Amino acid sequence: MSSNTKADVIVAGLGAHGSATAYHLAKRGKRVIGFDQFRPPHARGSSHGRGRVIRTAYSEGPAYVPIVQRAMQLWRELERESGESLLRITGGISMGPEGSPGLAGIMRSAGAYGLPHEPMTAAEIRKRWPVFRPTDGMIGVFEPDNGALFPEKCISAHLKLAAEAGADLHVDEPLLSWKASPGGGVEVRTPKGAYTADRLVLTVGAWLPKVLGAGDLSGEALQQAQGAQSQGGLTLPLRIERQVLHWFEPARNATAFLPANCPNNSWEFEPGRLFYCQANFGDGFKVAFHHMGVDMDPDSPPGSAARTVSPQEADEMRAALQKYIPDAAGRHIGAAVCMYTDTPDFHFIVDLHPVHKQVVIGSPCAGHGFKFAAAMGEILADLALDGRTRHDISLFNVGRFPSSKT
Repeated sequence: MSSNTKADVIVAGLGAHGSATAYHLAKRGKRVIGFDQFRPPHARGSSHGRGRVIRTAYSEGPAYVPIVQRAMQLWRELERESGESLLRITGGISMGPEGSPGLAGIMRSAGAYGLPHEPMTAAEIRKRWPVFRPTDGMIGVFEPDNGALFPEKCISAHLKLAAEAGADLHVDEPLLSWKASPGGGVEVRTPKGAYTADRLVLTVGAWLPKVLGAGDLSGEALQQAQGAQSQGGLTLPLRIERQVLHWFEPARNATAFLPANCPNNSWEFEPGRLFYCQANFGDGFKVAFHHMGVDMDPDSPPGSAARTVSPQEADEMRAALQKYIPDAAGRHIGAAVCMYTDTPDFHFIVDLHPVHKQVVIGSPCAGHGFKFAAAMGEILADLALDGRTRHDISLFNVGRFPSSKT
């Protein structure tokens, strides 16, 4: 075990948001110890797949817009500091039936913040991008500022710069338990021993229910939680959803799918059912259904059915491509499984623990969180050090779930 066993802040989980949190804390001169049960960036969690969408006219609500705008600034700063290319602007077109709540949300966010956007008819979409085949009943909204993030490179950059700023990062070292002291401070145990800190940030993605459950409550704190079940005295209505990513080799017109020619594109092909795509950055044309997965245990091992993509799943994805983007439906060249950590309203959880204020819960996930990671690192660092942040995160409070109120 490292001789360094005491920190200002311990960060548990070093994926998208944990790596960014460790970076922001270390950059502020704080003593940071970070843990991850694997060796990030890795393919066991929620922050892999070679490409992630970043967009600003946010269909989930205008409250997200200032945070993703700040994230855009911070991703560019991270590029300059790391010397890595992390963000590529491609534009993005969202398509669906007239009256789609998702498209209405994009228009609402764009209008509220004066973001550039262009409503389009199906005919206009087909004319501009002949490989796209929206049906006559579909409309679209094009956003020129959309783009792609490269998650493995983003995480590596945050971790590298965090370590250079003094963060003590432990990989292949899982958190076994944590205990918050009534008078302040926390103790964390791993297979290698015990560590203490003034604050603890939990950014463990799909393992959040299990890690909260590893918390050790005193009898007094348990009474404060008023009978809440397990999970450190806190019950959160989280669902871990299996998400499958696919890559196809275009069957025809390969140049049309290169980043210079192909925007991010999403298709609401039935009410509430959609798939999304990204350009071919060298690994194939990426496509995935969104929020159409089954429940999953995050500890499912490599090679298990949960982590294996079946030929039937590839065929189902190909069928959607053949209908709407037929030139993309060539050879299936790869697939991966990751996980969404869903809340009932699909908004994030970013808040102080309601019983232990020295513990920060960072779950900016719900299937649309990676793009925010650069800004969420800043926000979670603020919460850990000051208990508050200048960013408006009221939408993400723990107390909106009745079972979590103490």
